[in-house]
Amino acid sequence: MPSKRIVVIGGSAAGPKAAARAKRMNQDAEVVLIQRAPELSMASCAYPYYIKGEVKERNLLLSTPTGVVRDPGYFGGSKGVTAYVKTEVEAVDRKAKKIKARNLDDNAPLEFDYDKLILCTGARPRMPPIPGSDLKGITPLHALKDADYLAALRENPDVQRVAIIGGGLIGIETCEALKHIGKHVTVVEMLPQILVFLDWEFAKLLENHVRSSGVDVILENGVSSFLGKDGAVSGVKLNNGTEIPCDLAVVSIGVAPNVDLAKDAGLAIGASGGIEVNAHMRTSDPDIYAAGDCTEKVNRITGKKCLAPYGDIANLEGRVAGENAAIGDTAEFPGVVHSGICKVFDFAAGSTGLSERLARQEGYDVLTAVNASPDKPGFMGAKMVFSKIVVDKDTRRVLGFQCVGPGNVNRELSEAAAAVNMGAKLDDFVNMDLPYAPPFSLALDHIIATAHIAQNKLRGLMDGVSASYTLEASRKDAPPYLLDVRSPQEYEEMRLGIGETLIPLGKLRDRLGELPQDKDAEIICWCKISMRGYEAARVLEAHGWTNVKVMEGGVMAWPYPREK
Repeated sequence: MPSKRIVVIGGSAAGPKAAARAKRMNQDAEVVLIQRAPELSMASCAYPYYIKGEVKERNLLLSTPTGVVRDPGYFGGSKGVTAYVKTEVEAVDRKAKKIKARNLDDNAPLEFDYDKLILCTGARPRMPPIPGSDLKGITPLHALKDADYLAALRENPDVQRVAIIGGGLIGIETCEALKHIGKHVTVVEMLPQILVFLDWEFAKLLENHVRSSGVDVILENGVSSFLGKDGAVSGVKLNNGTEIPCDLAVVSIGVAPNVDLAKDAGLAIGASGGIEVNAHMRTSDPDIYAAGDCTEKVNRITGKKCLAPYGDIANLEGRVAGENAAIGDTAEFPGVVHSGICKVFDFAAGSTGLSERLARQEGYDVLTAVNASPDKPGFMGAKMVFSKIVVDKDTRRVLGFQCVGPGNVNRELSEAAAAVNMGAKLDDFVNMDLPYAPPFSLALDHIIATAHIAQNKLRGLMDGVSASYTLEASRKDAPPYLLDVRSPQEYEEMRLGIGETLIPLGKLRDRLGELPQDKDAEIICWCKISMRGYEAARVLEAHGWTNVKVMEGGVMAWPYPREK
């Protein structure tokens, strides 16, 4: 007889990990995995790449790294876990410790006893409660069947115009996939920016790249209704009355924790809407654990409860829940810092920790620094990356980091995420011993250079300002002196056109008489990435100017239209 029966409900990310971990930790336990969908352990984050044809075969979304499909037979043979698919759990009887379910093929009732139960019921896509939502041709991208539906568009010439409702991670990844297969795509976002986990300037850089890739982007405008013809969607009507024709609408406005089963069973639900769990992933019932998108998390920076529907987090939580259900509460999950990354055409974009906007909302006195620089030496095929670090002035703790661009964003973001998870301070960043070789990075890695900029600002060695500050200042009746210190050739190839004066850095000391002779006059310096801009500021300060600023990120990080 098995020493313990552990039942896991949910077979996407957290559930299979919990079941496998439970069996590994207690080989005598009977472990049962119940899944409503026909598939198990789906690589849902890869759905956009399946839609565009980059993932060539559907089964690869369900397979191990060695190519074995993770079906009930695989779980039974390799993992020792009894897996049921197309099985819907209808109720949990906590007093009797029984689960009532039914087989979706023949509607036959099923019942399972449990000693320990793990709920991994995931999340459900949010759908807008607006007229026309029941029209054919309106879909989320959440389940594998949704990905199948969208992947079939590669062979469907009748669908040419697609509206994507929502400019978050999934919406932007889906817009790339559908553009890649030849569709005309319009993204509609209610907020003033796409990818809200980024601060505005960086989101604008991404928006510019999305537009340059052939996608229409509409911001600060929601959808008031879906328009239809013959029972199928034919367009979307925006809040301002504009009508956008489309043959398909993909709704990507986020997800909500799927807590119905837990709520009906009387388990505590947190203020965030997720199942309330402790660090052991145990719910308000000592015999029931929960993991994944259905649960409430702890933000490791603020200490507040939150939601974090990410596949990697679901796996980490599932591992903890599975171990504790099997052998007692020996493992803990400490919480999240909201690390995420996505591919946006030829760019990548990601963040970890708090953005500047969120940090200020939380009451932190923050300092930020922006860095635009190559990811490796130019002779090794360098590409640009743009990063922003967010630091708490009081404790010098690094609260967040965001990075975008065509270069190796993943390297910089991963380094930052590890440090933010560990509560690192800015002084830890500035001298990090990172691996270096020219094929991989600069001698001073991009993230270290970003930390150096922040440290210079904290020490009063540099007064850095943003592109938005510079643009607003240029529009004043009495604007500051705007100083571009690049070469004449660079200036002719690309310039902002906001009233700046060109004085190359190498000529600056000889041409100081051309600058405002009021030593308190505001001067803003920049160059391509503002490394020379910083050098110029140091020169001017050494000659007595007292109000010299550097536009961080330079011309390359300018998110607005340029003259050239």
